[in-house]
Amino acid sequence: MKFAIMVSEGPYTHQATDSAYQFAKAAIAKGHEVTRVFFYHDGVNNGTRLTVPPQDDRHIVNRWSEIAAQHNIDLVICIAAAQRRGLLDENEAKRQGKDADNIAPGFRISGLGQLVEAGIQSDRLVVFGD
Repeated sequence: MKFAIMVSEGPYTHQATDSAYQFAKAAIAKGHEVTRVFFYHDGVNNGTRLTVPPQDDRHIVNRWSEIAAQHNIDLVICIAAAQRRGLLDENEAKRQGKDADNIAPGFRISGLGQLVEAGIQSDRLVVFGD
């Protein structure tokens, strides 16, 4: 079965991110495919490379980057939600006249069309968060 996932809560503030990650891991372990994870609303904060959790805590952003690289999962951050929260990739930073970008490896910025496409191309779209 092909799954797409939407995460709309930020890391470290709500269980949604951890649950989404654990769901993706479990689905893959059972032989299913996770094609895309779409990060929306505060969920876009899962994609900042500037996250520095305490050494004894899990590094949620790195977890997403690693699972995406290992299993060819498309990690998409909603552009409108990202801009509102100060997340920019290199191209968007240049376009907006900013001097830095902060998107973690494996993530990319795109629009809501990617969420719609994921829902169409997958057997199930599973939503974590509000």
